[in-house]
Amino acid sequence: MKRLVFTIAALGLSTSVFAQNAPLVLGVVQKIDEAQGKVTLQHGPIKNLDMDGMTMVFRAQDPAMLKEIKVGDKVQFTADRVNGQITVTSLKKGQ
Repeated sequence: MKRLVFTIAALGLSTSVFAQNAPLVLGVVQKIDEAQGKVTLQHGPIKNLDMDGMTMVFRAQDPAMLKEIKVGDKVQFTADRVNGQITVTSLKKGQ
């Protein structure tokens, strides 16, 4: 039983470490929905999610990050699955 608890704890730790080490992705802001805490990005491949480049809507982990950008901005971001939703976990202007 102790081994099972340790294994579960270790898996949780490795998942959070992995999320912190997600690769930066280049993108362009297409739409911002501050009320819903979402942003539409045209982006390159997101390797940690095994996703090709496309345009899609993301939930913002911290809706305050949406105040720092505007439509047309080039951005660098990280994304991961958070509570089952693909979520922007960090975002900064510039490429």
